[in-house]
Amino acid sequence: MTKNIIKTFALGTLLTFSFSNAQQKPKVVLDNFFNNEKKENKETKVLESWHYTWNDTSNGGFSLLGEIFTKQGAEISTLTTAPSKKDLKNANIYIIVDADIDKEAYGGKANLIDPTSIKNLTDWVKKGGVLVLMSNDNGNSEFEHFNKLAGEFGIHFNDDSYNRVQKREFEQGKVMVPAGNEIFSEQKLYMKEVATVSVKSPAKELLSAEGKNIAAIAKIGKGTVFALGDPWCYNEYIDGKKLPADFTNYQGTEEWVKWLLKQTSKK
Repeated sequence: MTKNIIKTFALGTLLTFSFSNAQQKPKVVLDNFFNNEKKENKETKVLESWHYTWNDTSNGGFSLLGEIFTKQGAEISTLTTAPSKKDLKNANIYIIVDADIDKEAYGGKANLIDPTSIKNLTDWVKKGGVLVLMSNDNGNSEFEHFNKLAGEFGIHFNDDSYNRVQKREFEQGKVMVPAGNEIFSEQKLYMKEVATVSVKSPAKELLSAEGKNIAAIAKIGKGTVFALGDPWCYNEYIDGKKLPADFTNYQGTEEWVKWLLKQTSKK
């Protein structure tokens, strides 16, 4: 691990492994540079990262997703800088979620995806890395620079918003997965206010909502890219407390995690 990659907490439990075991575990690295939201802890008065982070146990956190990865045998960590070649060498899966716009970023100035990061990530994917790109919808995510990265793999996030849900009309956020999907079994997922995704070779469409494509996968060299127009697997929608029982986001997240980890075995 480089000094910039830090181990994080999942539901308050420090993830520690012996060196020999850690070497064998797939390493899942979550970006905390391009998505760099912070808020003050009311008790400690210390600024803390939140929103789509492993240690965030609130509705918008990824603590439950982190638990699913670790239960499947992975080691999770966080990268607080732009990904260097050295950082990526220590990663099997690298996840960027909801790239900041200025109003969301700590200090009011977003860290935009730059040409060096794009080259580093593209080269890493070709060598066998698994890249996960999840945007948000119009007005809630940075598109221009995020798309420069996604475009390297035939993927484009559209600056729009579908599956808009009014209050508790959850059916408006349904995504029906048909039988035969490459990642998910036949089921009903919930994805609210989703950006659509356009694809060209080598990418291919994966899921649809309101008749529009919202997800894609691409195989590049030895590697894989997964793209979705929503951070759909955060705590609020996989903890089983809010959504009606016929939505299966937790099951879908488990299937997705298993698929991502399976891609790493091809490196």
